[in-house]
Amino acid sequence: MTEDGIPEPDRVEGAPHPRDTLHLIGQRGAEAIFLDAYAAGRLHHAWLLTGPLGVGKATLAWRIVRFLLATPENAGGGLFGDAPVAPETLDIDPDHPVVRRIRAGSEGRLFVLRRAWDEDKKRLKTVITVDEVRRMRTFLHMSAADGGRRAVIVDPADEMNTAAANALLKMLEEPPHGVTFLIVSHQPSRLLPTIRSRCRELRLSVLAPGDLADAVEAAGAAPEGSDALAVLASGSVGEAIRLANLDGLATYGSIVTLFGTLPRLDRPMALKLAESAAARGAEDRLDLLLTLMDLFLARLARTGALGTAGPEAAPGEAQLLARLSPDPAAGQRWAALHQSLGARARHGHAVNLDPAALILDMVLKIDEAARETVAG
Repeated sequence: MTEDGIPEPDRVEGAPHPRDTLHLIGQRGAEAIFLDAYAAGRLHHAWLLTGPLGVGKATLAWRIVRFLLATPENAGGGLFGDAPVAPETLDIDPDHPVVRRIRAGSEGRLFVLRRAWDEDKKRLKTVITVDEVRRMRTFLHMSAADGGRRAVIVDPADEMNTAAANALLKMLEEPPHGVTFLIVSHQPSRLLPTIRSRCRELRLSVLAPGDLADAVEAAGAAPEGSDALAVLASGSVGEAIRLANLDGLATYGSIVTLFGTLPRLDRPMALKLAESAAARGAEDRLDLLLTLMDLFLARLARTGALGTAGPEAAPGEAQLLARLSPDPAAGQRWAALHQSLGARARHGHAVNLDPAALILDMVLKIDEAARETVAG
């Protein structure tokens, strides 16, 4: 939360805010691309940072901002006009005034475009509105008199409504002098094509298991079962921390145990799992169950197609996946169900379908598919 008690939409519970994370693990390639462009004098005015949720896009955006605002524009130049020395890292001294101001939220040359607080409803808005983009335009106009570099972080651009996206596009089409936009997007295909076309993309990759473990530990989280957590998180630090906070390993183990009864579904166990998503204040539980059931289906499809889903994420999972998805034909059936059930669940969630009914519907569809697979 901010000092006045307002929650920050770009913070993962249980982890430091990206502005306070001075080091980024596992994304040297993306950093090198930016540094090469900077050293060559080809610094684009807008960078689109893409990749799966939780792999460090926001952390990289804040690292770039610190680097740009703390590095003099003629950095590296020699006494007699020698060619600048190309920087090898985005690291900035933690005691640098810019770093201190950014951590305190008082850097006058930075604007962060994100969901705002709704004073009437006393909660965060569900989208980034055009009013926030107008505030950004006013900020950039007022700060222009200071000279020097300025920066804008949009986190994430996926949350802009149509009016906000169009307003941002106008600024990208006629960018203010000396401003660099760092635009974070988890699903860039959903952005306006014209926004994407005016940005240079920096794509971040999922983290290798070792890097993921190091990043989770650096974030101050060291949950038990980190190997299984890495499997479920699919290389995402943010997702690993979320799963740890919500006891995701135990929940996934319950899902595996339930589906271990297929093709003779244990209905009382299924009802208990479904009802756990319907308790008061269980919104996070519903999201977790939808995520993990979607992951289970994806691992079934992968097992059939490739003969393995990789390391186990729960005891007995490998044997169960092999039994329910023994060949490529079964893998194709599970892949089709994965796609259709995912769309069905998203729609049901969007229209506020009863959470227990939503989960139970998914379980019964999986049960039906399992019986067909085993019978076939």
